[in-house]
Amino acid sequence: MTTVSLTISEVFDIALKFYHAGRLAEAEQTCRKILSADPGSAATLNLLAVIHTSLGRNEAALSCYDRALSLRPDFIQAFNNRGAVLKQMKRYGEALESYDRALALQGDHVEVLNNRAGILQELGRYDEALAGYDRALAARPDYPEALNNRGVTLQALRRHPDALKSYDQALALRADFVEALVNRGITHHELKRYGEAVADYDRALALRPDNADALSNRGNALNKLGRREEALASYQAALDLQPHHVEALYNRGVVLHKLRRFDAALASYDAALVLRPDYPEALVGRGDTLHDQKQFDAALMSYDRAIALSGDQAQALVNRGATLHELGRSGEALQSFELALALAPDNVEALTSRGVALHDLARHDEASADQEHAIAAGDGAVLDRRGASLDKFRRLEQALASHDAALALRPDYAEALVNRGITLYHLKRFDEAGASYDAAIALRPDYADAHFLKGLSSLVSGDFERGWIEYQWRRQAPSTGITKRDFREPLWLGEDDIAGKTILLHSEQGFGDTIQFCRYVPLVEARGARVIMEVEEPLCGLMTGLAGTAQVIAKGDALPDFDLQCPLPSLPLAFQSRLETIPSTTPYLRVPKRALDRWRALLGTQRSLRIGLAWSGNTKHVRDRERSMRLRDLLPLLDIEATFVSLQKEVRAGDAASLESCNMLRFSGEIGDFSDTAALISQLDLIISVDTSVAHLAGALGKPVWILLTHAPDWRWLLDRDDSPWYPSARLFRQRETREWGSVTMRVREALLEFTGHRNKDLLPS
Repeated sequence: MTTVSLTISEVFDIALKFYHAGRLAEAEQTCRKILSADPGSAATLNLLAVIHTSLGRNEAALSCYDRALSLRPDFIQAFNNRGAVLKQMKRYGEALESYDRALALQGDHVEVLNNRAGILQELGRYDEALAGYDRALAARPDYPEALNNRGVTLQALRRHPDALKSYDQALALRADFVEALVNRGITHHELKRYGEAVADYDRALALRPDNADALSNRGNALNKLGRREEALASYQAALDLQPHHVEALYNRGVVLHKLRRFDAALASYDAALVLRPDYPEALVGRGDTLHDQKQFDAALMSYDRAIALSGDQAQALVNRGATLHELGRSGEALQSFELALALAPDNVEALTSRGVALHDLARHDEASADQEHAIAAGDGAVLDRRGASLDKFRRLEQALASHDAALALRPDYAEALVNRGITLYHLKRFDEAGASYDAAIALRPDYADAHFLKGLSSLVSGDFERGWIEYQWRRQAPSTGITKRDFREPLWLGEDDIAGKTILLHSEQGFGDTIQFCRYVPLVEARGARVIMEVEEPLCGLMTGLAGTAQVIAKGDALPDFDLQCPLPSLPLAFQSRLETIPSTTPYLRVPKRALDRWRALLGTQRSLRIGLAWSGNTKHVRDRERSMRLRDLLPLLDIEATFVSLQKEVRAGDAASLESCNMLRFSGEIGDFSDTAALISQLDLIISVDTSVAHLAGALGKPVWILLTHAPDWRWLLDRDDSPWYPSARLFRQRETREWGSVTMRVREALLEFTGHRNKDLLPS
């Protein structure tokens, strides 16, 4: 039998064929046989190093390359391969040195030039990288890999048109170059040409359907196009191929959040964070979802983790500030926005959010008792030193400047225009506020909050014609917090004949609104309709006696059949009310006899003037901290000769001690519902109240009521007048430019001394 002997060269070819066939173990074994026969075979050491790299044995690969180069110092391919291994190991300086030694041997070696430029690109040295790719292309213009890599570098330099041109050149040379198609899609995405990006990804996927990165990126572009269900399907396809694709998990969470599938979004973010705990973007997204679920403390923890991982997380700081704002921690929110702006001075969201925080601080800061006493007494020196009201004004001006800065950078920022309008409203610059809302509406005609707030500016200025129309947007405006109700029955706004039909008039906002607008019920009934009222349980007894009401239903109870429906606050629009046509005849509410008899007995014989006080309202009202007072603000009234009666059903912790120490009748335990409050009010000579339901109730009962109002009042109290077209028995006491309660109390005291001086004479025995 004849034995065939193979040369070293022939055995090397076999090893090479094993390698290309993916039979790495056999390739390695063959290389070792060659080296046992010829330890000085540099080519075999180079191939063995390549095999080690494929098996993840980088240190062993480096050892082989070093042995090969010691045998053959001019082995360019070994230097090139060695550089690639060092790049994998993130030993970039040594990799550059390896490539430089290769280029010292052959300066125009295109693969080495391309690979060396890749290291520079990895290091963020983009201009040097670009020069390296250009050198490679000067040596070989038809080098698609270098053209593709050059495009990536140009993209990093924000030279997107040049990047596209480079990708196009690569694809002209190789139409099936998947990486170039994917990269071109990324560039189209950054240029906001999302449709073209999707087309690029689709071409790449037609060539390589199992490209998970292309599927994930395609989902991003589809999301931007608003095709969110398709985006989810694309992410899912990527995850089916690579269940641990972190970016797909994160971006799927983003889309699920936008679809308001919050639990699924959290699950997607959490899955991404299991794989990559130090993924700040996923932590921010998770925080955003928790924020929208009103889990504010958990959201803060998520943002704080993101910020701890990466100190340059401006967006995390902005979102963290928004969450602190929701928690009422305006000072901390402001600090968070300031930190965001230190990192990103042109972040428009941070600028307008900073304005919101400054506005809130201006609204909520309370002057000390000394400050308010000084303001009330006109002590200019103390006022200059402490400057509580001036600080509030300055903060509002700073808030306005912050919104303006955001708009200077982005004039089409509708949210900033609305925030600016809110601040202008509180500066009592109502025309400018309206113009700001109009600008937001011009950008986004369906911007419900802008329409609603425009309505408030119009109404407070007395422009009821436009005001009621815009006020109707409150039902879609997120800022109002009104729960949407989907009635089958049509909305009635005054146009249709309702004679012989049954209409449901339902409450929508606070108790005060219901009391104010129920005056329209007799007018609805006068048009021939049968009126069913749906109101909150505490108002049911009182509303039963309202003229024109056929039936009163407690909110939440089953509704009877009806033909039409209208929210109570929409009735002024239905009747096209103007200042001069407001139905202002009072009283329009009657106290139930049973309640009246009970409270007459409780109060007993009247021996002096009885004056009711209500100094705070609903703690959940958006403007509670502005419109509510502290009891101590009213203490200067209590030495006047009269019997003072607390009308507070609930007393806040900060007022409890003051109430205990003063001589005032208290009935919070006896007050059950509004029938009780109405009966108590009916036995009083005067009611002094902040802007809350008690003020409305006193006005609706026709009782004298003095209403204490903030500097920028709620729309219904209008401007620059001390009377109300809604309640003829009301007298209005407004905060002045000082924006504090001390001077209001002093004016009320003067008026009360005059009131009691006249009225007490009527109580003297003859």
